[in-house]
Amino acid sequence: MASLQDIRQRIKSVKSTKQITSAMNMVATSRLRHAKEAASANRPYAEKVMEVVKEIAANAGADFSHPLLETHKEGKKLILLVTADKGLAGAYSGNACKAAEAIVESKDDTELVVVGRKGVAHFKNRGYKIAESYIGISERPSFENARNIADDIVERFKSGQYREVQMVYTKFISAINCEPQSVQLLPFQSDAGENTGVHAEYIYEPDAATVLGFLLPQYLYTTVYAALLQSAASELSSRMNAMSNATDNAEELMSKLDLYYNKVRQAGITNEITEIVGGAEALK
Repeated sequence: MASLQDIRQRIKSVKSTKQITSAMNMVATSRLRHAKEAASANRPYAEKVMEVVKEIAANAGADFSHPLLETHKEGKKLILLVTADKGLAGAYSGNACKAAEAIVESKDDTELVVVGRKGVAHFKNRGYKIAESYIGISERPSFENARNIADDIVERFKSGQYREVQMVYTKFISAINCEPQSVQLLPFQSDAGENTGVHAEYIYEPDAATVLGFLLPQYLYTTVYAALLQSAASELSSRMNAMSNATDNAEELMSKLDLYYNKVRQAGITNEITEIVGGAEALK
């Protein structure tokens, strides 16, 4: 049976842990509000940009060509993966890494561009080749971060060393629900063959090639930025839930330890009383 001093030390340790997890929960909750607002505000713009670019690409004509529309028969697959820089976020980074591994055909045929320390550590330890990594931007991404990542991916795709680029991120659905998503970034697909509805008529100035050539990189910037914002909100919500559960578990453990402490203390008192009574009886 543990001594009273050991139990008190354990209660003190659990109490300190509870204070830490409670503070982290409040910080994550505060940051989540701003991250959720940013992701929600950006979503309509990102969806509209995607709609407009795909509509223009569908109406541009079969003879239109652009480096981001080219299909490369040779080359590797490149995966842009968005994870967290820090831990204590439940299964957030682990689920994103599993989603990325699910679209890997072979290690020799795949390279990764990873956002976040957790993703870098996960794939480096498993022998994958990481072409580039971005650290320190997972919780508070900026549009400039998205532009730098997209420009790097575009240059790699234009060089011909990659046949396709896919992005894996975590979509924020609600404060208690988020899901890993996989989307193809390059080559850009307009879905012209699938869309048989009425197309909007655009007047191009100076011409369709110039307009679409300008919009395609902007589309990538917007798509990557939207994914970073969605992942940031998902990371903070996962951390908030993980720290809330940890705080609840600490409170439950403290209750059990208090009960155990009282039982041990009562047993000690009972034992002392028994010894005193026994000694008194022996003196008679």
